[in-house]
Amino acid sequence: MTQIAAAFAICFAEVRQHDHDRFLTVLLAPASARDALLALYAFNLEIGRIPAAVSEPMMGHIRLQWWRETVEGLDRGETRGHAVAEVLAATNLPREGLLALIDARERDLSEEPFADLPALESYAATTSAAVMHLASGTLAAAAPEHVICSAGIAYALTGLLRALPLHASQGRLFMPADLLRRHEVDPHTVLAGAMTEGLRGVMCDVADRARVLLAEARRELVPQAALPALLPAALCDRYLDLMTARAFDPFRQTTDMPAFRLQLRLLRAKMTGRI
Repeated sequence: MTQIAAAFAICFAEVRQHDHDRFLTVLLAPASARDALLALYAFNLEIGRIPAAVSEPMMGHIRLQWWRETVEGLDRGETRGHAVAEVLAATNLPREGLLALIDARERDLSEEPFADLPALESYAATTSAAVMHLASGTLAAAAPEHVICSAGIAYALTGLLRALPLHASQGRLFMPADLLRRHEVDPHTVLAGAMTEGLRGVMCDVADRARVLLAEARRELVPQAALPALLPAALCDRYLDLMTARAFDPFRQTTDMPAFRLQLRLLRAKMTGRI
């Protein structure tokens, strides 16, 4: 196996294990786009898990700077022996877009909560929606920017709700501060893994906003060739339904679904042309 083939194999395994939704959408993309999509999702995974891997913010900033310098050196063949950098170097993903994703991840290292839902959506636009935008650029046709933005933010809000127990176990909380106050939720109870009616209210508010954004993204058909970039959002409805069920406790129940159910939803979205 060549070095680049080995690097792609490593990224394939990482995305399959740690970002399974997007992994399944790669399999439904044209063969000509799969390498770039896999490289993009592996990179997004790599920088997205930095906060959980460091003991203090400064170490996270150092790692992000390492990735900035690595991305800047890709066109000179400087991959620093990292599998993700090697697969990025083999693609035409825009370097400025990758650098923008690194900049957006600086927010993950802040201990300041998001003030309100618009602030959280702004963050989601520079992370999840930006990833969808870059994914769209690998395909033969592009979806309208406002569709990408709405779908990407909806997918991010859904993902943050799903990741709430994981983030809480790491001492991190992404739910907007104003919603926590409105529903009289003590952040310490969330970080301690306690489900309350107040937290249920916060989760339902965020889920409602995700549904509104999904509806906006679905108002117009997108070119069939552009659909693979948006397909992750097709999985949001089921996740949101599970998390807003009356008896759901995110600290004791999971939203994970069998792979075949996810594949059926994605296939239906691809066949109908709607996420």
